Amino acid sequence: MHTLSLITGASRGLGRATALSIARHGGDVILTYRQGQAEAAEVVAQIQALGRKAVALPLDVGQAGTFAAFATQLAQVLQQTWGRDRFDHLVNNAGHGDVAPISSMSETAFDALVDVHFKGVFFLTQQLLPLIADGGRIINLSTGLTRVSAEGWSAYAAVKGAVEVLTVYMAKELGSRGITVNAVAPGAIETDFFGGAVRDTPAFNAFFAGMTALGRVGVAEDIGPMIASLLSSDNRWVNAQRIEVSGGQGI
Repeated sequence: MHTLSLITGASRGLGRATALSIARHGGDVILTYRQGQAEAAEVVAQIQALGRKAVALPLDVGQAGTFAAFATQLAQVLQQTWGRDRFDHLVNNAGHGDVAPISSMSETAFDALVDVHFKGVFFLTQQLLPLIADGGRIINLSTGLTRVSAEGWSAYAAVKGAVEVLTVYMAKELGSRGITVNAVAPGAIETDFFGGAVRDTPAFNAFFAGMTALGRVGVAEDIGPMIASLLSSDNRWVNAQRIEVSGGQGI
């Protein structure tokens, strides 16, 4: 049986690269999107062109009150498309950035970061646990900014730090089911994230490239294949870890 992975926020960026990498490794994919329906449909088409199955579902990970209905819809899709009750891998990828110094960060922006990156990860995973196969995998996306600081990213990095701690506790509590849980922490990446700032702002790009041993910032294709590899049986004994994928940022 082919593996089946659910990736949140996979219509673009790291999620898209991860979905396509999984498909290239022979896996099927359920991807979620918040607004990019057309982009998500294109990812589905690309996965199907690789000979694998894919379905795109709408989901706002910042709205925990919708998760029960999403789980019900997901259960129906699992039956209708794959004839199965559970999926194998959950990749909690969806997210956004908001930059402001501590002195001026608004409560509204702070709450949005918490809702999407921490509360969303916690309660979506909780809601989907009955649908995750025993022996499955969970990957939570973190950031290199939990180890190397950059001015203005305090709130974002703090909620990602919470996700890293949560990852360890998930691994402990789900170990009895054979489910591994790890956090992947990318460095600066050229994607649409935060309005494409790293990709489109030369000074910003150069700043992070100068902090990186390999002399450049990352691209989505540096991360997606790594996550696909981590989901493979070759990495079955990797558990409760924070794995940074940054090209040697800030060393």
